[in-house]
Amino acid sequence: MDRRDGTRHVRVAVIGSGFGGLGAAVRLRREGITDFVVLERADTVGGTWRDNSYPGCACDVPSHLYSFSFAPNPDWPRTFSGQRHIRAYLEHVADRFGVRPHLRLGHEVRLMRWDGDAAHWEIETSRGTFTAEVVVSATGALSDPKIPDIPGLDGFPGTVFHSARWDHGFDPRGKRVAVVGTGASAIQIVPAIQPDVARLTLFQRTPPWVMPRVDRAISPAERALHRALPFTGAVRRGVLWGIRELQVQAFTKRPDELGLVESLAKANIARAIKDPALRAKLTPSYRIGCKRILLSSSYYPALARPNVDLVASGLAEVRGSTLVAADGTEAEVDAVVFGTGFHVTDMPIAERVVGEDGVTLAESWKDGMASLRGATAVGFPNWMTIVGPNTGLGNSSMILMIESQLAYMADYLRQLDGLAGRGGTGRAVLTPRPAAVAAWNRRVQERMRRTVWNTGGCTSWYLDAGGRNTTIWPGTTGEFRRATRQVDLAEYEVGRAGQGVPGQRAATTRKKEAAR
Repeated sequence: MDRRDGTRHVRVAVIGSGFGGLGAAVRLRREGITDFVVLERADTVGGTWRDNSYPGCACDVPSHLYSFSFAPNPDWPRTFSGQRHIRAYLEHVADRFGVRPHLRLGHEVRLMRWDGDAAHWEIETSRGTFTAEVVVSATGALSDPKIPDIPGLDGFPGTVFHSARWDHGFDPRGKRVAVVGTGASAIQIVPAIQPDVARLTLFQRTPPWVMPRVDRAISPAERALHRALPFTGAVRRGVLWGIRELQVQAFTKRPDELGLVESLAKANIARAIKDPALRAKLTPSYRIGCKRILLSSSYYPALARPNVDLVASGLAEVRGSTLVAADGTEAEVDAVVFGTGFHVTDMPIAERVVGEDGVTLAESWKDGMASLRGATAVGFPNWMTIVGPNTGLGNSSMILMIESQLAYMADYLRQLDGLAGRGGTGRAVLTPRPAAVAAWNRRVQERMRRTVWNTGGCTSWYLDAGGRNTTIWPGTTGEFRRATRQVDLAEYEVGRAGQGVPGQRAATTRKKEAAR
């Protein structure tokens, strides 16, 4: 419905069109809700699998597990699919489930503000204004690249870009290229460009643990079987899921059991790296699993090539075309590729969400992200996030977590409908109680204490500026599914349009309670 001032009103506004956003759109349609839009800042769908198009980009979760349960793909070409095929899959989902008419591409969200009197969200985008009864934020944690503030970088005369914004006009052949960072993107980029560059210099602050990537082409016979007998694909997915569920105990309760895996990882280094000095630089000093275990069978062989230099120190300064490491090592290069991750615990979108107290989500979360069941936040009525705080995984598929949150979203909307019907008139409003958010996060953090992510002796992007793990889920995906199966109204305050929320507190009080 359009207002006279040109503002479009919808029941639900979904932000983002990656796995979370498209999944939300499909679930809304399956629930019979068609009055919604998907606001996307780019000109196509795909989220992180649209943005990350660097050489060698691929998923480190098996294809049949890294896809929606309601949209199995019998034609995955490899056991671990590349970026091109995953993006094509997401385009297929948008087509197959009728999402296209709801897409508003090129609509970057600039501000979302809650209007308590009208009980709706006012959403300003780069191409117009919307109001929505409910906002589902599915922008994802890997949306906004992070480039460190390096003195002198602005004066670098060559090419500079982040791995998630790959410059396809740049030809690395015959160039001296520096790669900064050794995360999941870097270990794919390095072997992909190493054969073409004149010299590759890798700046490594902390070495990752890398296990072999047991990847292969899925045969035509296998694909034909999955097409003819869909249950075989479901069985394959179930086996992959079960194996990863069994691994969770070692990560969350008994990190010492990861010693055997660590030995296998060291053997993987030894097979490819014969130089003892280089091998020592590549061997981590922290417990395996503290940072995400990376998969590659080509990373170590690439580092052993004669045109590759490993600088076991972070990039500290740029002097013209010379890069200077913290240990004083210098490298003259023509291009710099940053594989330095994303704004995960300080997502920029949080600065654009203004809740009922006039406080932004970024301000509310300045002492650490906190939500109820990874979905709703204190002071932000009728607002949900997909892949929210403490929903990340260290060993399995995020699609499993996303589908659990979609089930919670569906029940949240049902509860709003039920409350509106019982109230007779007026739109219903749900806001999580500070005590409920505090209790949920207290349980999560208590479980987090003995996990490998907190005890493994590393500093990772899982931790926020205060050293608190607000990213990872310290349990199985099955546990999370049970915890988000339905909304418990006892955990929420209920209000109506024009009435606000009963028991409304000042923003500062709410933040303190939620952080306890």
